[in-house]
Amino acid sequence: MAQLKVNPTRMELKKIQGRYQTARKGHKLLKDKRDELMRQFLEVVREDKVLRERVEAALSHVYGSFSVAGAVSDPQMLKEALMCPKKDCSIDVSHKNVMSVIVPVFHVAVSENGADACNYGLAFTSGELDAAVSELSGIQEDLIRMAELEKSAQLLAEEIERTRRRVNALEYIMMPSYLETIKAIKMKLDENERGNTTRLMKVKDMMVQAQIQQRRQEDDDSEET
Repeated sequence: MAQLKVNPTRMELKKIQGRYQTARKGHKLLKDKRDELMRQFLEVVREDKVLRERVEAALSHVYGSFSVAGAVSDPQMLKEALMCPKKDCSIDVSHKNVMSVIVPVFHVAVSENGADACNYGLAFTSGELDAAVSELSGIQEDLIRMAELEKSAQLLAEEIERTRRRVNALEYIMMPSYLETIKAIKMKLDENERGNTTRLMKVKDMMVQAQIQQRRQEDDDSEET
């Protein structure tokens, strides 16, 4: 792992050590966030799976009912019967925060055009059409809830991927780089320390030798006098 290009000084060593400790704390927080996001994501996926199976089964039955209604009714009459909706629906979208992910929440407001009344005449339509329309109306809430869950799952998955990349960047790039840099700076400082110690010892030896020479010179001078 490539180390950072910094001056091998004690000030830089302290700075890199501080960055490393910050990276460690951020790594732990991001891992905790990733794990919690995964837990939330799996809960959403499990609920969506159950809901999707129920909706798909209901839609299959609804399509069958519409096929039967289409078989026993005149196509033009069927088209005219379904032209005007029985209900007016509006969807209000709010949002909630899930581990810093803003996910949508759908609220459905339904107003019926006449209570328990069909939007078409009953004289020229079949009972199969009534059943098909009623079944389709019954899965409306499940369809909207499924849309909410699947959008939430998509947003959570994107945030999980972003968090995973950040965790990996810290774990496999930044933190090893900091450790390599700290190691290199310490080695350089130790090398400088050993060099300084060697130079001091050499200077001391030179001073001792000079003192010995001076004493010998003084002794020689004393003997001559």
